[in-house]
Formats: sequence, structure tokens, C-alpha cells
Amino acid sequence: MLSSQEMAPRKLSAKRSRRDAAAEGTSAAPEFDSHRFRSAEHQQRFKAIKGWSFHRERRVQLRDDEYTNFQEEIAHRHWTSLVTPMAKFDPEIVLEF
Repeated sequence: MLSSQEMAPRKLSAKRSRRDAAAEGTSAAPEFDSHRFRSAEHQQRFKAIKGWSFHRERRVQLRDDEYTNFQEEIAHRHWTSLVTPMAKFDPEIVLEF
């Protein structure tokens, strides 16, 4: 027969009350506006950057005889629309992305 020292230790009961389980579930998942944000982290990020100000891009106009290789490469890659800045932008839309 096995002595009490050789026997496996008894496991403690893993039962929890419903109140403990419910309290744990609410603290683990912070509430957020699920219609506007994908997660609480996204909502926190929006709150952090919503006060930022935007600086317009500086427009650079190159003459036809300047940096011809560079201008040819832009045309070759069809990047003309990418290097032409927008005349106006909506900061609210920029913040959304």
C-alpha cells in the first residue's frame, strides 16, 4: 500500500461563482464604439491622434530641363498622378484612415 507521501497531491477545486466569472468577463473586454472602430485599441489610437495638425506637402515644380532622367522615370512608371499633390483634402477623412 502507498504511504501518504507517495500519493499524488490533491488538486484544489477550480469552481468559481458566476459573479466572479461575470466580473472577470467585463473587465477583460473594454467597451468601445463598435460602429466606428474595430477594437478598443483602434479607438484609443484615434483619440491619441485626433488633435494632430497637418502640414501641407510642399509643392516642387521642376522645369522641363531639370532632372530629366528623374522626370522620365516618373512618366515611365505612370506615377504622374502620385507626384501631383491634391489641391484640397479633408482632415476628418485623413484621420479616419
